[in-house]
Amino acid sequence: MRLPGWFAERAEPAPPETELRVSTLELFFDLVFVFTVTQLTQLIADGIRDGEPISVLQVLLVFGVIWWMYAGYAWLTNAIPPVRPARRVLILLGMAGFLIVALAIPSAFDDGGMAFAAGYLLLILVHAGLYLQATAAFARVVPFNLGGVALIGVASLLDPPYNYLLWGAAVLLLWGSPYFIGQKGFQLKPEHIVERHGLLVIVALGESIVALGIGAQGLPVGFALGLTAVLGLALAAGLWWIYFGGDDETHAEHALAGSEPVRRTRLVLGAYFYAHIPMLLGIVAVAAGVKKVIGHPVDPLKLSAAVTLAAGVTLFLAGSAWFRRVLGIAGNRLRAVGAAAAPVTVVLGLWSALAQLAVLVALLTAVIVLERRPVAARPVP
Repeated sequence: MRLPGWFAERAEPAPPETELRVSTLELFFDLVFVFTVTQLTQLIADGIRDGEPISVLQVLLVFGVIWWMYAGYAWLTNAIPPVRPARRVLILLGMAGFLIVALAIPSAFDDGGMAFAAGYLLLILVHAGLYLQATAAFARVVPFNLGGVALIGVASLLDPPYNYLLWGAAVLLLWGSPYFIGQKGFQLKPEHIVERHGLLVIVALGESIVALGIGAQGLPVGFALGLTAVLGLALAAGLWWIYFGGDDETHAEHALAGSEPVRRTRLVLGAYFYAHIPMLLGIVAVAAGVKKVIGHPVDPLKLSAAVTLAAGVTLFLAGSAWFRRVLGIAGNRLRAVGAAAAPVTVVLGLWSALAQLAVLVALLTAVIVLERRPVAARPVP
């Protein structure tokens, strides 16, 4: 059967000199991806409620494989902008794959494992079909992606701990593949990579506000609830300020634009794949922690909830310092100190949920304010 001309068109990559910005379709794609973040937040919250620490391991493994494919689609639309109908239809098909994956997350280690693998396979096939039209170098990636989904599929047939071992093997295979594949053959446009990941962080932070609202459902709006909600918003705003409040995006674009293609690819891997992992996991943890705080703001938190909330801030600050270090942006000491100090607030959380939340907001505020102090000029001899 002959395909219509509008669908069978060849997807030529954009010319190297073209300035590329994020399209509304990509932002739509990110909204579907962030549903997976919502599911991971709920997985942690349920684990805190039921006293099941295994949920943390599940979140790490699931996030590991879905983040690999999200990054793959960010690189795909960097190489082949979705400006033609055929490309848009295929990207929408990829979104359907992410939706299936997200729906299967709560039962991914039980009877939903095969559905997760099916959705992930759809993601891989769409991604490969489009990317191979931009560069033959992507052929080196396909066996690793198929190997990862095969491991997840086999894991769905096994019981613990063997299914967890296979999930872990899938994460290692996917994350380690760049070191076997090499970085030649990928022409990445800096402004698109920077903007795409920045928008993702904003959308993920918005999900943390949604989690706050879900946690407050059905509760009478009194002083304690109102104060907790404002502090939860302030905590999310502090994370936003850490990421967007300075000139990091401008520095990042300059650092990437000034690098030759292979080094640029390595910088993107380091800063926008690996370093964004703790930042996004930090947002997930903060959202889950705040969801628990707002339900009982004046009561002590469970140890797991207090640790989750503090760990979220630690991960985000550590990830942002890692990100800046990869790109050669100076002045990360305060972020490292803040990351180390956040776990101390667990003690306060065991006394009062509201107290821990307030101190974490104060900690982020201190890091932001001290980072932006004007540096005194040295006297000229």
